[in-house]
Amino acid sequence: MRSDSDESASNAAKLHITAAAWSARDGQMNPSRPIFLGLHGWGSDENDFAELLQVIAPYNDYASLRAPIALSDLYKNMTPGQTGFSWLTEMMPQGDQLDREAFAGALAINEWIEAHIPSDRDIVPIGFSQGGLMVTQLLRVNPERFRAAVVLSGFHAPGNLAETKPAEERLPSLEIPVFFGFGEDDEVVPRYELSATGAWLEENTYLKQKSYRRLGHGLFYQEVDDLRTWLLDMNITSGLM
Repeated sequence: MRSDSDESASNAAKLHITAAAWSARDGQMNPSRPIFLGLHGWGSDENDFAELLQVIAPYNDYASLRAPIALSDLYKNMTPGQTGFSWLTEMMPQGDQLDREAFAGALAINEWIEAHIPSDRDIVPIGFSQGGLMVTQLLRVNPERFRAAVVLSGFHAPGNLAETKPAEERLPSLEIPVFFGFGEDDEVVPRYELSATGAWLEENTYLKQKSYRRLGHGLFYQEVDDLRTWLLDMNITSGLM
């Protein structure tokens, strides 16, 4: 009989990052500054998220990754020309399934990082929705690799399976700065999930949390301004070339 550990390993083996959108010179315009790692949400792609990174931190390098699961593989009734990608086999799985799939995605991202970003380069992962889940899971897998992290309208896995969070016990002592922003009218991620994610981040990171009235599952100018200010305060962006 297959164990949960065997199934998690099997799921992880299926996921690989195959495409990324880079900033100028393949992310080497300003190598002395941290590089942003963009992780888009369900149904989006690497190019959509790259546009957001250009707005948030125009003088930092970035690599925006394409999630490894094509929606056309999940939904066979999609019409020709429809595109989009996902980190998960559903928009929001639950329980042990979410633990396994989040772990599989984080391992795929970590593998890509090792292959493409020098080990001495600071990295700041920034994710929206499912991409935010990937950010929280990266902190459970390899937290020492990240200078800071940004979770936008994201959530976290329940952590029921110990093998899917091998580094979580090390995380609190690192005090990694994290910005967590979300809309109070989010219609996709339930409020209890947002609250649970905020509580987990508060316990395990150096958290800056902001919620926004009349904002649903998205971003708006005030959140972008708050994020820019936080990045300056954390000495991640300079505001100048």
